[in-house]
Amino acid sequence: MTASKGYAALSAQSPLAPFSFERRTPGATEIAVEILYCGVCHSDLHMARNEWGQSIYPLVPGHEIVGRVIQAGSSATRFKVGEIAAIGVIVDSCRACAPCKGGEEHYCEQGATLTYAAKDRVDGSITMGGYSNNYVVDERFAHKVPANLDLAGVAPLLCAGITTYSPLRHWKVGPGMKVGIVGLGGLGHMGLKFAHSFGAHTVQLTTSLKKRDDAIKLGADEVLLSTDASEMAKHARSFDFILDTASAPHDLDPYLSLLKQDGTLALVGLPEKPPAVSVFSLITKRLSIAGSMIGGMPETQEMLDYCGKHNITAEVEVIPANKVNDAFERMLNQDVKYRFVLDMQTL
Repeated sequence: MTASKGYAALSAQSPLAPFSFERRTPGATEIAVEILYCGVCHSDLHMARNEWGQSIYPLVPGHEIVGRVIQAGSSATRFKVGEIAAIGVIVDSCRACAPCKGGEEHYCEQGATLTYAAKDRVDGSITMGGYSNNYVVDERFAHKVPANLDLAGVAPLLCAGITTYSPLRHWKVGPGMKVGIVGLGGLGHMGLKFAHSFGAHTVQLTTSLKKRDDAIKLGADEVLLSTDASEMAKHARSFDFILDTASAPHDLDPYLSLLKQDGTLALVGLPEKPPAVSVFSLITKRLSIAGSMIGGMPETQEMLDYCGKHNITAEVEVIPANKVNDAFERMLNQDVKYRFVLDMQTL
């Protein structure tokens, strides 16, 4: 066993606090990683406060991890000690079902093992996440990081990046398409960067024109104020695809009105309440509302390689680990551009 330390929630009501625990020694195909940076995802806050009713305490959050390999198992072949590795939202799966065999481990029919607050398939313990100094994972669930990328900016790619990259690729976003991005936060700013990079005419949909300049800098060809009915009407039936990253409850009908016949509105945000939608909005244009969740291991590596080739990283504010509770509060107030990243070397 290896002594570990980090920040944990001890209950749904308590702030994150310093916490000591142990991790197992890496098995034959596993690696141990010294964590350098860990992104702060909104789902970390939901889990710390048990807002989804599935948290297990003590809970060490964090699933946007970049670190340095400090130990490799006897049969590990993909990583050597000293190399940089990245770890995302899931760290294991059954590896035998059709999705797993097809490289879509996140859709494992038996349920993928989450990076934290989940039962570890190896030893039955509860997984502890990346707000800590180390992590142990099978190398199948770790990723190579292009050498040219800033490591702090890479960390959010392991959740916010792949969560937006995957649906944009699945629905074949590219040149000749008009694509909308709802929300300009941790997820939205990555969706905007990717859609623009893929060659689509990209429109940022926002409730605040204060974000116009930032959206243009990040790649938006246009910025559309979704609360302006007259402006929305001008764009009616003109979008091929809309990626909705908003995490606050909202009405989907205004966005459905923007889609062409057979268009798709894909949801990747996680509002606390079910979305409101009129069936008439769907049947009159044969529209689809879809969902998407992160990506499998091959696609996550593909995304990182693409980012390396095109020099894409997240826009981040790097903070010391002891400021994590401040980050949670600022995140609730939308006071971040566009992802907090903990410098775990400050533990």
